[in-house]
Amino acid sequence: MKKFTLFTPGPAEVPPRVLKALSEPIIHHRSQDFRSIFFDVREKLKRLFKTKQDVIVFASSGTGSMEAAVVNFFSKGDKVIVVNGGKFGERWTEICTTYGLEVEEIKVEWGYGVDPEDVRKALKRNGKVKGVFIQGCETSTGVEHPVKEVAKVVREERGDDTLFVVDGITAVGVFDIDMDGWGVDILLTGSQKALMLPPGLSMISASERALRFMEKSDLPKYYFDLKREMKAQKEGETAFTPAISLIKGLRESLTMILDEEGLENVFERHKRLAGILRSMVEGMGLKIYAKRPAPGLTTIEIEDAENLRKRMRELGAWVAGGQGKLKGKIIRIAHMGYYTEGDMIYVGNVLKYVYDEFISKQKKN
Repeated sequence: MKKFTLFTPGPAEVPPRVLKALSEPIIHHRSQDFRSIFFDVREKLKRLFKTKQDVIVFASSGTGSMEAAVVNFFSKGDKVIVVNGGKFGERWTEICTTYGLEVEEIKVEWGYGVDPEDVRKALKRNGKVKGVFIQGCETSTGVEHPVKEVAKVVREERGDDTLFVVDGITAVGVFDIDMDGWGVDILLTGSQKALMLPPGLSMISASERALRFMEKSDLPKYYFDLKREMKAQKEGETAFTPAISLIKGLRESLTMILDEEGLENVFERHKRLAGILRSMVEGMGLKIYAKRPAPGLTTIEIEDAENLRKRMRELGAWVAGGQGKLKGKIIRIAHMGYYTEGDMIYVGNVLKYVYDEFISKQKKN
């Protein structure tokens, strides 16, 4: 008997046909069978990222590719700018400082997107900035940062001298991130969001400009060595043992996204789902936390959030709570990947039922 439906912004629901692909017998990763699957996946990932560049697949969470984005392109002492508007902006800072980079943070009030002009000011007041780091979607707050506009600022101010690095973990496959068209240098994502897979894969791609930076990087790297992986993956293999079943599942999910529904239709569906849920939320008199809400999840300001979340789970809808200073203050409901309009109506009605219970108890007390 089904106990609940996941509405968390990772891991997300996995379609039955992807589960079927995941359950197929294991094949050897140094075989032509695997190479054929992997070559297909690699070509599809280029379409997903909107790039002509290779997209490298790691057996890791998305944070693995975040680390790869630092250790492969930068050197100790490099000055970088990090847009920090939530827990995952904080993670960029933590990874950069761990490897000895000099970080200037643009601290953005949680719930807001960065102002591209603040990035311009930071670039003007600093000397040789080697990188600008941002989230496409700050998952902890549900905010979409203006990636296209910030990319334009970085190119205008720094030309080829600065890399623009985007964590697209809850953005790629959710809304448009045009890597080549916008001038994004490093773009990464993970399997457990819009790609409709269990956790365990991350993917990263680098521009020609970034590959030139890679030649000068002096930071330590072993498992996340992109040069080594690029060489192996061009041959249809991986440098180390891959997550074979997840890659087979990835081929199935990419077929659904790219070849059947179509990427632009996927983007429109996410906007539509967000609109349905947010209309229901606002109809209850509740407030959307994000001032620039992303299409992949909705963050809702609500009193006694943890108990409400627990009650929703009892009724079959597993939603996420707040992180860091937002713990107990918001709930986060995802609508990226394998969701329909009916799913949004369902989770919205569960929320309404639980919220009405909560209001009723308050009145009695």
